[in-house]
Amino acid sequence: MVSHFLSTQRTRLTTLAFALLGVAAFKLLELPLPFLFGPLFACLIAALAGAQLRGFGVISKVGRVILGVAIGSSLTPAVVHVLPSIALSVAFIPLYVILIGLIGVPLFERVGKLDRQTAYYAAMPGGLQDMVVFGIEAGADPKALSLIHATRVLIVVVVAPVLVSQLFGASLDRPIGAPAASIPDSELILLALAGLIGWQLAERLKLFGATILGPMLATAMLSLSGTIDSRPPSEALIFAQFFIGLGIGVHYTGVKLREVAGLLALATLFVLILAALAALFTIAIASIDLGHSQLDIFLAYAPGGQAEMTLLAIISGADLGFIIVHHLTRMILVILGAPFVARFFLKKTRA
Repeated sequence: MVSHFLSTQRTRLTTLAFALLGVAAFKLLELPLPFLFGPLFACLIAALAGAQLRGFGVISKVGRVILGVAIGSSLTPAVVHVLPSIALSVAFIPLYVILIGLIGVPLFERVGKLDRQTAYYAAMPGGLQDMVVFGIEAGADPKALSLIHATRVLIVVVVAPVLVSQLFGASLDRPIGAPAASIPDSELILLALAGLIGWQLAERLKLFGATILGPMLATAMLSLSGTIDSRPPSEALIFAQFFIGLGIGVHYTGVKLREVAGLLALATLFVLILAALAALFTIAIASIDLGHSQLDIFLAYAPGGQAEMTLLAIISGADLGFIIVHHLTRMILVILGAPFVARFFLKKTRA
């Protein structure tokens, strides 16, 4: 028992060392988003090279809690006021999700030769953890699901900033938040309490995405009531970036490229298709929604993780409220709807 604990801690320290080296390398080379991409690429390279890596459990969850607080504090009365004006764009989200399923399931089933359960949950653009859990319950292949969804998030996180800067001309040097010293102590305490209490309540209620959704709802109530008007400090958001980047990279631990090259190539093709689909929706919606930029719409429809898209929206200066509403709608549709649709869909195909 003790030896296992010590071995786990050594592996985590090794993982931390790789992640910190990644940050240092990105800083030295003056590459963008060093606290997100540095740990991500360092852990990814180390994992593919055969190193044993391990995530940080509760500490990584705290990073997602911080992002939940950041999202909730961005849901201000001003955002609520403009909800009717974005209803048209949000109304396209169900169609977007359906099209992703219609493209993804046949691709993974016929080209990738995956079973129907695995193909279905691999195609759904939900959270990595949620889709893997639901897929396992349905009898899907957990390793294939983990690889496909980790690859989706990885590629979107890497490609989206390039598109944001090159196609939309947005800079990625916006301050990620104000320093803690500039935020009143009372608001820092309220933000911390909202994150902790919201997280624990959401877990007790067994809500999906409890680490983000619970803190988001708790902080949103404070923000909408005018009790707070600050976001988490920059130090906290840097912490969140670091452990989110590390968490994506360690999902490849134990992967042998030669064994799964075909699956990774298929996942990459799927992400490129999703990117093209997001671009088409961006162009179509921008032509009828003149109140928001193509940057806002693209980030709202980019098929990445909610946490990663939130960070990108913050540093690019995009309309965070607009983007959050779209991603929440997509996640709710997928996470609540996927298990029910899967039962009918999988049952019908076996009949």
